Amino acid sequence: MAVDISTEAVIERPRAQVATFAGDPSNAPQWYANIDRIEWRTEPPLRVGSRMEFVARFLGRQLVYTYEVIEYAPGERLVMRTAEGPFPMQTTYTWTDAGPDRTRMTLRNTGTPSGFGKVAAPIMAAAMRRANRADLARLRALLEV
Repeated sequence: MAVDISTEAVIERPRAQVATFAGDPSNAPQWYANIDRIEWRTEPPLRVGSRMEFVARFLGRQLVYTYEVIEYAPGERLVMRTAEGPFPMQTTYTWTDAGPDRTRMTLRNTGTPSGFGKVAAPIMAAAMRRANRADLARLRALLEV
């Protein structure tokens, strides 16, 4: 079973500000509850081909996975795919204007689990949806201060 989760939030800040903060992987531990830390495997700044190792907790387990940036249009779109890790995943951020000084950010996770993940896919999808909503709410709270 494929997992395809899409969530969005409108943030009361200009798109450039939201995209600059959310699109910087170094900031991920500030707004993703389950991400403990990231380590750059390539030198910043972010670009196609950049690789970062994420250390996260999900469903009671520690996960370590490497994301590679496969598409990047600053201020518009960022697409990362796991290069290494327990669950093949692609994460897409998009930022669009939602009015004057308002940004609609969409966070989409897609992937096809294998092994145990295949059996647990419906539970994982529900947990991911809840986590993504909470993470976007945390991001909104951080940026709207």
